[in-house]
Amino acid sequence: MRLLALTLLLFAGLAPAAVRAQDVTSVPALDLSRYAGEWHEIARLPMYFQRQCRSEITAQYTLREDGLVGVRNRCKTDDGTHDVVDGVARVDARHPGRLEVRFAPDWLSWVPMVWADYWVIALDPGYQWAMVGEPDRDYLWILSRTPQMERAQFDALKAQAEAMGYDLSDLVTSGTVR
Repeated sequence: MRLLALTLLLFAGLAPAAVRAQDVTSVPALDLSRYAGEWHEIARLPMYFQRQCRSEITAQYTLREDGLVGVRNRCKTDDGTHDVVDGVARVDARHPGRLEVRFAPDWLSWVPMVWADYWVIALDPGYQWAMVGEPDRDYLWILSRTPQMERAQFDALKAQAEAMGYDLSDLVTSGTVR
């Protein structure tokens, strides 16, 4: 009987943590023609492929005639040079706010592992800021049309990400928050 009581107490103690985090969900609608253009990174969770990026971090999205979205990521490195990488994104037809992106060559596009989830999880109605993540909560970017963001908006987006279960203890702020 004691074992049962201890087991129930253990599970009761774990349950609130499981209930607290909301699911990571994408926005229900995304107008790619409005989303296209340049975005400035304000903050991100550390990423291996961005380890060399120090400042002036941008993403440029362009609509392509083949239905894909061109992606160009650019940043300034420690030595003052610019690192540029080009990729493509495709939209999940069932969930317009969910894209998959790849930076591998076209000839590898058939391999499922080269496509990574890119979910727009928060979006300004005027398309002036966005937050991008994925269901495993490993990746997160806070983006803005300008290199700066108001502190209140930044804090609100961080709170929304934390409510979805993102651990922001390692969040890297790369843009200006005022």
